Amino acid sequence: MTRYIFKRVMSAIPLLFGLLTFTFFIIRLAPGDPVSLYVQGDVDPQLAENLRVQLGLNDPLPVQYVKWLKSMVTGEMGVSFSRHADVTDILADTIPNTLLLTVFALFFNFLIGIAIGITTALKRGTLADHTVNVISLFVYSMPEFWLGLMLILGVSLQLDLLPASGMHSPMARFLSTPAYIWDLVKHMILPVFVLGVASAAATGRYMRGSLLEVINQDYVRTARAKGLSEVLVIGKHALRNALIPIITLLGLSLPFLLGGAVIVETVFAWPGMGKLTVDAIFARDYPLIIACTLVSGVMVILGNLLADVLYAIVDPRIRYD
Repeated sequence: MTRYIFKRVMSAIPLLFGLLTFTFFIIRLAPGDPVSLYVQGDVDPQLAENLRVQLGLNDPLPVQYVKWLKSMVTGEMGVSFSRHADVTDILADTIPNTLLLTVFALFFNFLIGIAIGITTALKRGTLADHTVNVISLFVYSMPEFWLGLMLILGVSLQLDLLPASGMHSPMARFLSTPAYIWDLVKHMILPVFVLGVASAAATGRYMRGSLLEVINQDYVRTARAKGLSEVLVIGKHALRNALIPIITLLGLSLPFLLGGAVIVETVFAWPGMGKLTVDAIFARDYPLIIACTLVSGVMVILGNLLADVLYAIVDPRIRYD
């Protein structure tokens, strides 16, 4: 297993390099000038020209690429055009916020999705099965930005139950530790729900189909014939094998949630990678865009690797060695 993980990680390096190279060239084809962040229409053109020289934007594109390549090899991601800070420091501040959001959304996704899948599979063909399936399809079809805005209007503005945006209240730093944590939890509830609910509906559908396929197998019928309780038959014999396809979803859900976080974090003004990426794109902040792309690529690779490892853990027949 260790050799397999090492080979996967090494093979991912050229993939990341190709992704970042493509991003480097494609963002420079987009309209707009990063210098426009600093200068207005009545500013001396020489000042704008000096800024372009300082940022290296006047260099030919191949020269810019070589300079960027040298900085990436040495681990330097550069300085953000819009935030005037080292890109590494910016990522260190925002990545934990996104991971906090996505980890809880992932937990919510699989907790609710597996529960829905088991319930609908065991109640197949009943009114409960049809009702849950219709509701799941409806929830899965809702755009995340629309659901987020509706929750803000209803739960935050009309009912005043939860905060509408941000990660902390303005005076949160003066709160005690328990109050500070509770303030964070209240700010997390709505974005975690929006980020995880659509995925939970899809996970429930996958879980239902997988469990229906397993409970018709011979070994499950044999377990029932031995007089085992239905809880033991489902929990010990059927559920573990039904979870094998779901394990693949676990790894693939990480990049999916990261992509959804771009919308959710923007709607709820959550200071994470998603909002950072959107702000960097609008600001034409080339170093920050490339850094966000790097983090997204690493998340996709780690997600697929995690899915493979968990697959081998759940199914003893699978060995990568």
